[in-house]
Parts: sequence; structure tokens; C-alpha cells
Amino acid sequence: MFRKIKIFVLAVATFGNVNAQKTKINSGERPKLVVGLVVDQMRWDYLYRFEKKFGKGGFQRLLGEGYSLNNVHIPYIPTVTAIGHTTIYTGSVPSIHGIAGNDWQDKETGKDVYCTADDDMKPVGTDDKKLGSHSPKNLWSTTVTDQLMLASNFRSKVVGVSLKDRASILPAGHNPTGAFWFDDSSGNFITSSYYMKELPKWVKDFNAQKVPEKLLANGWQTVLPISEYTESTEDNVAWEKPVGFADDPVFPYNNLLADYATKKGVIKTTPFGNTLTLKFAESALDNYALGKSAETDFLAINLASTDYVGHSYGPNSIEVEDTYIRLDRDLATFFKMLDEKVGKNNYLLFLSADHGGAHAEGFLKANKILGGFFDDGMEKNLGEELEKKYANSKIINGIDNYQIYLNQSLIKEKKLDEEAIKTTIIDKLNKDPRVLYAVDLKKIGSSAIPEPIKTRAINGYNWQRSGDIQIVSHDGMLPNYAKKGTTHSVWNSYDSHIPLIFMGWGIKHGESNKEYNMTDIAPTVSALLHIEFPSGNIGNPITEVIGR
Repeated sequence: MFRKIKIFVLAVATFGNVNAQKTKINSGERPKLVVGLVVDQMRWDYLYRFEKKFGKGGFQRLLGEGYSLNNVHIPYIPTVTAIGHTTIYTGSVPSIHGIAGNDWQDKETGKDVYCTADDDMKPVGTDDKKLGSHSPKNLWSTTVTDQLMLASNFRSKVVGVSLKDRASILPAGHNPTGAFWFDDSSGNFITSSYYMKELPKWVKDFNAQKVPEKLLANGWQTVLPISEYTESTEDNVAWEKPVGFADDPVFPYNNLLADYATKKGVIKTTPFGNTLTLKFAESALDNYALGKSAETDFLAINLASTDYVGHSYGPNSIEVEDTYIRLDRDLATFFKMLDEKVGKNNYLLFLSADHGGAHAEGFLKANKILGGFFDDGMEKNLGEELEKKYANSKIINGIDNYQIYLNQSLIKEKKLDEEAIKTTIIDKLNKDPRVLYAVDLKKIGSSAIPEPIKTRAINGYNWQRSGDIQIVSHDGMLPNYAKKGTTHSVWNSYDSHIPLIFMGWGIKHGESNKEYNMTDIAPTVSALLHIEFPSGNIGNPITEVIGR
């Protein structure tokens, strides 16, 4: 199994290196700034589904000036935010870079571990330890941002920005200039003592402007007449979950400012969370003078509100469509700002996504397409089976990331046969009509599972942090918690097919339908910058992008 993987990577890497000789690899030229834009939960098809509603300066500019890769997939499962951002910036996979989910269970203690939580760090800018005590300590590989710092002897500046802690921290790497995220308790951008002892004055000044209140002051109405949202279902359907304290998922949402006064995080589930993020990113660019020195700087931005809106309403909602129309306008403003402050030909920008999103279960049912909830009653049923055979129903610690975690401490204490337990669970699961495959993750290399599912499960399996049994559900099956709205995590195209567009410095216009992986982003940026690939990288430079 492992021998085959090594041969494949070597072969592709050799091909990439041969083609790379056609580029100006020794020229030493670099852009003044690299901007990484990761649009959370953006399915590839949104580029064209909402195309007629986009103006010329945002997504249309990316497609018209940049190089678009139309067949880029995520090469692992589970497809979640923390892994997506880590993979984009490391060129690696969970098996190697160590980020096995947004959270996972500690194999020894059975306790939940959040991907960036670090109790040794203190919150900076807030008193909330849960929201502020974070670092990249669980990240095992270097990022392209780390490699840029190393290449410049730490003269480059690297800044991560997101509403989410993990989507700021993991892309920024191990030793950035700063990483900042949104504090749900105060409505401010914050950081941790891993990066600095106190917030810079410019961040305090930005927070003092109360930008969220200004953005929410007029509520959320559709930016176009609601009758023009022809790519979406009607405004009020049973499978949508409204934002804030609204009774129904129906426009207009007039009470957002009052909702925000009670719950600051409400701005996340509106398009204005993206606006806020880009305004903060511009402030970071100004105050750190990014793109103004002799060294290349890096601004890593996650636009998270697309994910929050998607989770609440599902891909076919007017809310999602309106969010992307507004994001398109925000991007146009942001690109124009970069043109003016950095120079149109002086920055390299890429836009991608950390994952896609499934159709809501109710939407699928209404349209006669297979769907359902794969884990509804699953843990209870398995517990009853284990009670019968082993006189213990507590053998399963939990089901997370479509993986079953066994109670290893209990198994050792009771001297139970772990292999027999796994066989019992797998046999039970494979009789479940909702399950396509269930497999022992330690034996997945020899299992009768087709590609690309097998390789994606292998890439996603981190033996120290992942579960013990992988569940692959039938198409359209969601976890039980997603009764309304939607979620993501699986190998299917709706979760794994992501956009990837490069634009700006050194990028020719064009598009390709050749197959690429998310892991190819970091080495492509590295090749363009003439720096070493990240330490755990398994991807390859996209020669169509770097060849010129």
C-alpha cells in the first residue's frame, strides 16, 4: 500500500519538476504580496450558477483575467474547515500534517480535542479563554507561509484573518506576524499570547469603530428584487434555519442589530461577516504596510460567512444566493483596493474553498433525490448490539467526522478483543441500508472499496487522532444534527469539488479541466515564489499556471 503511494508521488513530482524547468525558476522575481482567499463552503458550481448576477469586478474579473482550474478536488475525508485550510497551505493531508478534523478525540483519554485549542496560551483582546486560548501547536507540517518566512530570513510579513480561529491560525503557520479572529463574546477581533502580548493599536482602533453594528444597522434585505433570485427555491421552506432570533427564514431580516446586541456571533450568519473580514484585512494591509517592502508579504484571508449561511439555509436558498452576490461586490471593492495600494501587477492572488456543501435533506426529498440521515439512532443501535455480545454498551466513545471512536481505555481495562469488536460493528453497519461502506481504518488499504474513496480515506486517516472505523454513507446522507440547513464532510463531488483561480502577478489568462488536487495549491504558490515546498507537501506545481 505505502510503496504504491510513494511511487505515484515520485512519478508525478518528477513530471512536475521536468516541466518546471520551462519557468523562470531561477529569476528570483517575486510579487510584492500574495493574497490567499479561501471562501468557506464554496462549491465550484457557484461560479457559474450565479454568474449572471455577478458584476465585472469580482468573480467575473477572476474568471476573465485569471487562470481557472475547473477540476480540483479534495483528496481526503473528512472534508471540513480545519483540514481544508491546513491542506491548502501545507500541500499535505491529515495523515501527515496532523489536523484530522475541526476536532477529534484523544485516543488515550477519550476527551475531545479542538484543532487549535492551547491551554498554555492566554487570550489577547478578550477574557474568554475558550475563544482566545489558541495556537498552531497541533499542526505538524510547515505551511507555504512558513516557507516564505524561512526564505526571507523572517523579513516577510504574514497575517492571517478570519471570523474563525482555526481558519486564521492554520494558514498563517507557526511564526507569522499575526493571526486574528472574531470574538463572539465582544464583537472584536482578537488574538492569543502565542502571537503577541497585547493587541496592536490599529486592531484596538478598528474594534473601537464598531463596524459590525454599522453593517447590521439596516438589517438584511435582498440586494436585488426577490423575484430575480431564479437560481433558488422559494423564500420560506421547511428545511431552512433562520438567522438570529427570527421566527422564520424569510426576508427581510430587520432585527439583526437587536439580535447582535444579545449575541455577537449573529453577524457570522449574514453576508456582512464577509464585509467585516475584508475591511479588517484591508486595515491589516495598511498598518503592517504589506506589499511595501523589498520582501514578499502574505495575507491569508478566510471568508467564513458563506459557511455559516450555507449551514443554516442550504445551497438552494435565496440567502445563499444573496450572500454570493454581495460577496462578489465586496471582492470587486477589495480587488480595486489592492490595485490602488499594492499595484495591479504587483500582487499574486488565489481564490479557493476549504470544502463544498451538500443539498439540504428536505430539498432532496422534495425533488425525489436520495437523501436522509445516516447516523439517526446508529450509536444507540450499535450499543445494544455490543451489550448483547460483550455485556457492555459503552465500548463506543462517539461518532465524529463519519468515524467511530472506540473506548480504548475500557477495552484495555476489560481485556476485550478489539478486533472482534470492530468486526461486530462493521458487520452491523454493512447491513444498514444507509451505509455504503464501513471499514477498519487500519485495514483500509486491503479493503474492497473503490477509488477515489479508498485513497481519500487513507489520506484522511491519522492513526494518532482519527477514529477506528470509517463510515461511508450513501450519497446525500447527512449527519443527524443537520435536520435543517446542511453540512459537509464526505468524498462526494458536492463536498469535494472546489474552485481554484489564480490571478495577478505572473498569471496568464485561461482555464483547464485537467484533474488537480487541493494539495497542488501550496507547491504552485511555492514555485511561483521560488521557495521550498512545505515540509509535508505531497502536491505538485500546476504547470499550466506557472508556465509562462
